[in-house]
Amino acid sequence: MLASGITTVQVVANPLISMLGKPSTASSRLTFAQAFNSLGTTIFPYVGSILILGTLAKVDPKTLSGAALDSFRTVETHVIVQTYVGLAAALALIAAAVWWRRKALIEPPASRTPILRAFNLLTRPRFAFGTLCIFLYVGGEVAIGSLIVNYLMQPNTLALDAESAGKHIQFYWGGAMVGRFIGAYVLRLFSPGKVLACVAGIVIALLTISANTSGALSAWSLLAIGLFNSIMFPTIFTLANEGLGERAAEGSGVICMAIVGGAIVPLITGNAADLWGLKYALTVPAACYCGILLFGWFARRPLRAAA
Repeated sequence: MLASGITTVQVVANPLISMLGKPSTASSRLTFAQAFNSLGTTIFPYVGSILILGTLAKVDPKTLSGAALDSFRTVETHVIVQTYVGLAAALALIAAAVWWRRKALIEPPASRTPILRAFNLLTRPRFAFGTLCIFLYVGGEVAIGSLIVNYLMQPNTLALDAESAGKHIQFYWGGAMVGRFIGAYVLRLFSPGKVLACVAGIVIALLTISANTSGALSAWSLLAIGLFNSIMFPTIFTLANEGLGERAAEGSGVICMAIVGGAIVPLITGNAADLWGLKYALTVPAACYCGILLFGWFARRPLRAAA
């Protein structure tokens, strides 16, 4: 249910943000907006653990029994319920604010169209290539994020224990947050397609360095990828949707389906790691970023709106 809601928000919000200004700066606006997405994923897991667990984290339920265990579970349930009710109330306030401002953007309503008509957008080379790149990007990003803990635990990287390695993940996702704030400015100065091709090339270089070195260099080369991942999703999204005109919402729906790459590419990467080891498995996300580099170069020039 939560995933369905998030997808609906993405489908609606991304083209809306693209419309709130000049087409030439759409990538910059969407990158800036998604920086706050990264801010949330960097800060709120930590804040949430404090809100939800609090003092409960100091108690090991395995040491309790009988009435003490029942009391602990009762308190734990109440804390979790109250926290989730609070989150629901906060979301309700945001929804009310959006509803109150719903008429701020005056736009003629889109005509009713068959639900499957959106897929004929895939006959447009730029849109189809961009949709594929969303699949590749989300797959590559999630694959790298999923193997960081095991990667940093290897004797030939940092040889960390699982808890310490897990704490390093914040550098990967935090880098994406910092990069998006920086990228929002950079994308106003340079062609989004060229910027996309450049950062994809840097990620390929970092993957190559990480796979062929050891120790801190290997580890931090992998963690630094988050910084350069930062502008990819919003830039690919706006470049793919560029020129769709009133069909931008349809395109957004098709593109958001392509995030299924986050379920498929990590599986392929994991199988590669089982066969060849974690370092050689990095060739799978590297291949994904090669596709993104090619799309950036392909879409480096603006595209006129089409019906």
